[in-house]
Amino acid sequence: MSVAWVAGSVRARLLLGRRVGRRRALELADSRSLREAVDFLAATEYGRHAEPARELEDVQRAVAATTLFHLRILAGWLPPGALELMRALAAWFELANVEDRLAYLAGREPRRPFELGSLALAWSAVARAQSAADLRAALASSSWGDPGSEEPADVGLALRAAWGRRLHAEVPEARAWAAGALALLLARELLLAGRDPGALGKLELASPQGSAPTVAALAGTLPREAAWALAGIGEPDDLWRGEPRWWAKVERDAEAMVSAHREGRALVVGAVALLAADARRVSAALAAASLGAAAELEEMLDGSG
Repeated sequence: MSVAWVAGSVRARLLLGRRVGRRRALELADSRSLREAVDFLAATEYGRHAEPARELEDVQRAVAATTLFHLRILAGWLPPGALELMRALAAWFELANVEDRLAYLAGREPRRPFELGSLALAWSAVARAQSAADLRAALASSSWGDPGSEEPADVGLALRAAWGRRLHAEVPEARAWAAGALALLLARELLLAGRDPGALGKLELASPQGSAPTVAALAGTLPREAAWALAGIGEPDDLWRGEPRWWAKVERDAEAMVSAHREGRALVVGAVALLAADARRVSAALAAASLGAAAELEEMLDGSG
């Protein structure tokens, strides 16, 4: 074990100590307004990016930016060879930037991009795109690959599929998570959005012939490492339940990684997953505070922390 892996592992544990956690997230959700919730957040690690009197989406984005900041710090402590691992784990932030750029090119107000630093894959080229065609070409010449379309929905699906495939191939510790996430994405696209099964080949999970009328039928076509994410879901309208259950498994697995390893790659992967889970929980708590839905939050988080 190199000195850099040891140092990075120590840093990862320090970052984990700064999480809000389930109990405080539920307290955050009990805030009487978004402003009060932001004041609560100011006493946490997320307060560094969250400013008063902002819209919910802006505060949630600040929470995500804090997590990215932590991942960049962590990447700086790890050996150079771990950079590709960190890029794979952090690719969601570039995915969000790409979607924001595409929306801007379609006429939406620009959003401040996440600052990726060394974790960027193709962002410098995508950021220069002046048309959807330019953006597609930038992706095609990168590790994201050609999305096959310039339509936002198609690009979003292609990016998520590419990220899932990369995690599955390059991060063995996250293989079940990636496969489960792709299964949920496939189910939503096929059973809720009504996409043609032939258009979903990029997900590389299964090639269902015709339509799969039920969640169970679809699950039966998937490998075991992916089908677990659909277990117990009876109707397509209940697919939303898969996301909190997916996060619950990620957190259980990640906690086990951190507990079982004093230092090293598995500990870092587990720590990144736990940081992401905490950010997701805080974002949900902020939404609950804004909508006065703290009770619903506890149900949504059941078993996830």
